[in-house]
Amino acid sequence: MLDWWYGELLPPGAAAPDFSLLDDDGKRWTLSALRGRHVLLIFYPGDSTPGCTKQLCEIRDQSAAWDAAGVQVLGINPMGPASHARFRRRYAFPFPLLADAGGKVSRQYHCGSLVVRRTVYLLSPDGRILYARRGMPLSPDILREAGLRAG
Repeated sequence: MLDWWYGELLPPGAAAPDFSLLDDDGKRWTLSALRGRHVLLIFYPGDSTPGCTKQLCEIRDQSAAWDAAGVQVLGINPMGPASHARFRRRYAFPFPLLADAGGKVSRQYHCGSLVVRRTVYLLSPDGRILYARRGMPLSPDILREAGLRAG
C-alpha cells in the first residue's frame, strides 16, 4: 500500500520510463526525444518551498558544470505550469520545470504521486539510469558518482 513511499528506486542500469510532459512555457518535453544526451531528472514536492528552492537553486548555481557535462536538467512535480512559471522566473532557473498532473511519471519513477519524495535520477544518453538518490545530493557528487566530468 505504501510502496510509493518506501519502495526502492529504479536501479542503475534499468531503462528509464519514457514520458511526455508540458513545461512552464507550454512546451512538450518527451524523454525519448532527448536520446543522445545525459538527462538529470529532479523530482521535488513543491514549488517555492524552502527545501525545493534550496535544491533547485544549487542545481542552478552549478549550471555551468551541467552544461559542460552535456546534461539536460528537468525539474518535475505535480504542480501546474503557472506555478512552475512563477517559481522559475523568481529564481531564474535555466532549466524547465515539468508539470506531472496526476503524478503518473512520479509513480513510474517510484517517487510518489500526490506527495512526491525528493528524488534525483541521472540518465545516460541511451536512456538508462546511471544514478538514483533520494533527498538532496550535492551537484558535484552526482557527476562524480556517475563518472562524468564537467568539461
